[in-house]
Amino acid sequence: MEIAVVGSYGVGLTMFSPRMPEAGETISGGRFFSSHGGKGSNQAVGAARLGASVTLLTAVGADGHGDAGRRLWADEGIDASAVKVVDDPTMVGVILVDGAGQNRIIIAQGALDSLSVTDVEAFRPQLAAADVVMVSLEIPLATALAALRIASEEGATTLLNPAPAIPLPAETWQFVNLLTPNATEGPVILGDAALPVGPAELAAVLHQRTGADVVLTLGEGGAVICDRAGTLHVPAARAAKVVDTTGAGDAFNAALAVGIARGLSLSDSVVAATIAGAHTVARPGVVEALPRLADLRAAGLAW
Repeated sequence: MEIAVVGSYGVGLTMFSPRMPEAGETISGGRFFSSHGGKGSNQAVGAARLGASVTLLTAVGADGHGDAGRRLWADEGIDASAVKVVDDPTMVGVILVDGAGQNRIIIAQGALDSLSVTDVEAFRPQLAAADVVMVSLEIPLATALAALRIASEEGATTLLNPAPAIPLPAETWQFVNLLTPNATEGPVILGDAALPVGPAELAAVLHQRTGADVVLTLGEGGAVICDRAGTLHVPAARAAKVVDTTGAGDAFNAALAVGIARGLSLSDSVVAATIAGAHTVARPGVVEALPRLADLRAAGLAW
């Protein structure tokens, strides 16, 4: 199982608060910690913990945060030899989590803005060797599109997690095999706020317009698959409790990619992804909460 990831790395600065402050208001009683973040790195770690051989392309600063990222990838067995190091600071994300476990995130891109199409072209051998290539959108759009195009040229299955969501050009879709938006992101990526709001209808429109297999994620509502076989709702796995939803999407996408790389059906892969998401939301943090294969097997996964 070879997975290549083109995406982001950054440091997450997380503050837990009973509620979000109003404008101009200060609230005491918060809890703070910092952790590894960035959708690309999170998804790479998640896939590696589930048994995949993972290569990663991202950009970090020549600073302590970048050093910490390289130590993380070494510890997780991820091939980070292609990671770009620049003078700009490593990406930082500020994450606010309320008493219900819902999050709000602000990102300063920093080094990620330097990740270029040229860097992706140099990564072509790793893309060619991958069973699945995962791409997300915290990097420059031209870079993300180049990764999808080159991976498609090399015959890999491409998975686009379109977050943070932006309108995407029509030529994107010829290079995307699997599209994994949530219900908010779906209309944004097509630039059409008038799309249906019903999950099944939205997934069907996304599939029709992009030609990709669509997995529309619904949080505690599970996910809706729409592909050539039709539309299927996959219920969410039951979480012991909801502590922090920050890393749930990354855990979901990582497990989905590993399932596809293992040769499983899309529906079976989505079931595994819901189990991974449920495991993650029951724990604080992101990397700290990403499951290992033993965790999913304990939760009923039959891999």
